[in-house]
Amino acid sequence: MLYTFIALIVLVPALFIAYKALRLLFRDTWFAAWLKGTVGIALLAVSVFIGLIAWDLLGYSQALKEQNVATLTFTQIEPQHFEVKLVDAKGNEQHYKLRGDQWQLDARLVKFKGYLARFGAHPGYRLERLSGRYYRLDQELSAERTVYQLGDSLYGVDAWRWVNEHPDWLPVVDAVYGSATYLPLADKAAYEVSLSHTGLLARPLNAAAEAAVNRWQ
Repeated sequence: MLYTFIALIVLVPALFIAYKALRLLFRDTWFAAWLKGTVGIALLAVSVFIGLIAWDLLGYSQALKEQNVATLTFTQIEPQHFEVKLVDAKGNEQHYKLRGDQWQLDARLVKFKGYLARFGAHPGYRLERLSGRYYRLDQELSAERTVYQLGDSLYGVDAWRWVNEHPDWLPVVDAVYGSATYLPLADKAAYEVSLSHTGLLARPLNAAAEAAVNRWQ
């Protein structure tokens, strides 16, 4: 809800600028019309850019305390090859195929500091990447790798990346990566991934997952 509200706040000036730009574009007269048209097109481009930032922010979800962000269930196709069912916190279901011995889920995290944190602004997240890896180094270097991009920014407008690369621009916000520890792939294993203030945490949900973790440890 917080990130939807922020996106709407960002969208308001975009709509206002677009309105002004369109008014300028449809006025008459010669040089003034050309100048206004140029300015109008520039304003329209700015409004589209701001609108894309608002759209990008809608891809993030608010995390209230520790909460489940994804559930993953694995079905073995053949040795070191698994089908994955990933269900996110909103109930959206996706299917992937991973190769290897272990899996990892990565997310983008947004954390607030200072007065924003004191006013109760909760961290946000967006699932970023699902990947598999091999135990053996020779396989890790030469065998087929599987990595899936889970989140994307429209037309490359990526507010999180700008804050991550230029933290001084917005010092009250931290944009960081969070990764669940690599855990073993196993037939019929189910895991839950939750988000807390320290990052992502993956836990086994059933006996097959617990047995796989115990063998791995």
